[in-house]
Amino acid sequence: MNKLLLTTVLSVGLALPAIAAQVQPGETLAENQEYTFWLLDAIKSMDPQINTDVEGAGIMRSLFEGLYNEDQVGGLVPGVATSHELSDDKTVYTFHLRDNAKWSNGDPVTAADFVYAWKRLADPKTASEYAWYMELMQVKNAAKIIAGEAPVDELGVKAVDDHTFEVTIEAPLPYFPKMLTHASTFPVNQKVVEGAGDKWTEPGNLVGNGAYVLTEHILGEKVVMERNPLYWDDANTIITKATALTINDVNAGLTRYLAGELDRVDIPAGQYPALKEKYPDEAVSTPQSCSYIYMFNLDKEKGPAALQDVRVRKALSYAIDRDIIVNNILQGGQWPSYNWTHHATEGFKMPDIDYSHWTQEERNTKAKELLAEAGFGPDNPLKLTLNYNTSEDHKKIAIAIQQFWKGVGVDLTLNNMEWKVHTDRMQNQDFEIARYAWCGDYNEASTYLDLFTSYSGHNNGKFFSERYDELMKQSKTAEDPNPMYTEAEQILAAEMPMAPIYQYTNVEMVKPDMRGMGLNNLMQNWYIKDMYRVAN
Repeated sequence: MNKLLLTTVLSVGLALPAIAAQVQPGETLAENQEYTFWLLDAIKSMDPQINTDVEGAGIMRSLFEGLYNEDQVGGLVPGVATSHELSDDKTVYTFHLRDNAKWSNGDPVTAADFVYAWKRLADPKTASEYAWYMELMQVKNAAKIIAGEAPVDELGVKAVDDHTFEVTIEAPLPYFPKMLTHASTFPVNQKVVEGAGDKWTEPGNLVGNGAYVLTEHILGEKVVMERNPLYWDDANTIITKATALTINDVNAGLTRYLAGELDRVDIPAGQYPALKEKYPDEAVSTPQSCSYIYMFNLDKEKGPAALQDVRVRKALSYAIDRDIIVNNILQGGQWPSYNWTHHATEGFKMPDIDYSHWTQEERNTKAKELLAEAGFGPDNPLKLTLNYNTSEDHKKIAIAIQQFWKGVGVDLTLNNMEWKVHTDRMQNQDFEIARYAWCGDYNEASTYLDLFTSYSGHNNGKFFSERYDELMKQSKTAEDPNPMYTEAEQILAAEMPMAPIYQYTNVEMVKPDMRGMGLNNLMQNWYIKDMYRVAN
């Protein structure tokens, strides 16, 4: 469905059909409608307001449902909300909720559930890393509440009645509806959350409003979900059971896929060309809105003194041969990156980044010059440590960059750790350089650029720029934010708080009998309720 048309229809309050599993003419359903997929890391939290990672968000979209979902190409379709109206000044959204949405315990899903969840997200007591998302959405008083300067009850959300949810934002935000597919905005059942406390997300306790219920969760091993018969669209849901297996070694994951144990798995670095030739109907590579970087710790108390010098940060970035990484190591259609925002982001205009035009020889020469100017050389080598989470692909990239940096006189120590430890250390600025990737929360450039603001909940490197903050705040009310985005990207290139490395494609093996996987959705927001398996 055309996204522009859909947005217009939703804005004037007309209901649209929801997208569910859509069996095509001529297709016959298989008897087996179970789905098993791969996870690299353990899911840290099943709480929509606490989860921070992409893999967790995929699980959240099955256990819970927000106001809107996305279709196979990323267009908005109704979720709990069937439509919305927008005030003349474009600051008040009135969402009309379906009257047949239920929680998995039989309770009705109401506007009060959204009010509770959104206040919970913004409340400093929740300590959510995604509290800033309420601020990015421009929800009235969110910034003050998050800063502890206003009570949470002043958040600009209101239950007009059980089926009418009203949101007031502080300035018009054209992409506001796009932001509502993010898991942090999903409702939670107050009675359940407060009744079970920290144990509310455990199997048997977790009550969701999504198409599936959590039946088993063994941390770091597997997540099992089964059809929720009380889901409002269960009649159009086909997959009966979904199992996610946590396999930290992507090569082991591929082996288990080829053995028939998985229906979907990431392709290890460098193996896409051969697998595409051997399994042309199963190996896929499509754009994915994620950027892979090495983040520098600029915290003056916890970070290394050398990284306070912008010449050092630039030298480190310049010395990375991105073409070798994407063409020789990854080989899955990824893009070498010299900026932060993914190039395929809707409406984004790629800025002119000077060093992207240089040859690698020129970049290496400049890196050596900058390091010498900063006082580093044969008699005083620069020594740094890189943290990265467990993955053979991350390891291959780290080893390559270790060699690139050795060529300009930098001694890099590699430090591998499992995902939870890695992210905890990043959040506490307990690192020097850290592998990091950011996947867009919605299809607009601000989902990337807001991360490096001072008020971001994910600015783990502690980069601060008054001008950068000013630009991103101005962009929220600008008729055309692209000039602000361009200058923001140029600030990142000039200050280099991170070294951009590559921009993602989604490189996977997918069983040929699976349908409805959302492979052409740039955000890769897939929904198990839309999937089904056809007979061979």
